[in-house]
Amino acid sequence: MDYKSCRICPRRCGADRTVGNGLCGAGSMPKVARAALHYWEEPCISGTGGSGTVFFSGCSLGCVYCQNREISHGGAGREISTARLADIFRELEAAGAHNINLVTPTHFVPSIIEALDLYRPGIPTVYNCGGYESAEALEALRDYIDIYLTDIKYFSPEYSMKYSGAADYFERAYAAAAEMIAQTGPPVIRDGLMKSGVIIRHLVLPGLRRDSMAVLDAVAKLPKDSFLLSLMSQYTPADLEEFPEINRRVTTFEYESVVSHAVELGLTNGYTQDRRSAKEEYTPPFDLTGI
Repeated sequence: MDYKSCRICPRRCGADRTVGNGLCGAGSMPKVARAALHYWEEPCISGTGGSGTVFFSGCSLGCVYCQNREISHGGAGREISTARLADIFRELEAAGAHNINLVTPTHFVPSIIEALDLYRPGIPTVYNCGGYESAEALEALRDYIDIYLTDIKYFSPEYSMKYSGAADYFERAYAAAAEMIAQTGPPVIRDGLMKSGVIIRHLVLPGLRRDSMAVLDAVAKLPKDSFLLSLMSQYTPADLEEFPEINRRVTTFEYESVVSHAVELGLTNGYTQDRRSAKEEYTPPFDLTGI
């Protein structure tokens, strides 16, 4: 698996990323917009000292409502060598990070593996992705990743195509979550901090509560107690005039009905959010800090 005739993500665009960009908007050098301690992940990830987040630029999914659109769509960031990426891991660990948190890493898997071969942190490595993963990439990551922080965004191919351009999203994301669980085993948490395991995130979108419930129905079929579930209410629309149906906040009824459905299914091991939690801190400044 490399950047020539790229097949890293399920889009399998075939671009030669050594001479140009793929559909993800990235070439063959890892492009990073920020590397710093971050305090706004799930409590078992951020802890009290912060998660050592590395925000990669570009994205293999490209959701229309992305909170990090400045880097996922806009291309903000700086290209660095894999040696520098390894040094960043070392620096974040020295700064007291509870883990190394790789945010939107999918399209840079070969570089991440190379950097981890250069320096393997003594703290957990987190693969924080949108769920749209290939079997080949996940197999390559085996023995490198301690914690998978993954999304399952949609059940319906109609919605995943409309908002993320990926009709096959659910089947890919669900298979990815099952493989991640197989690799890590059940969650291991010590002193309030996650050491290994899987967190499945689901962001409730306006008007899609029935689709959210369908996602939960599927997630409930995964092995019991094999993952933590994080139901998020922080959806914040911006510049979505082309999609008026999702150009609003999620209502209390929408979010709480999804939470209630999770409880009915026995999915009580994990996290929920206060609806007022859509704060600016969730989207930090992508100002090349730590790069």
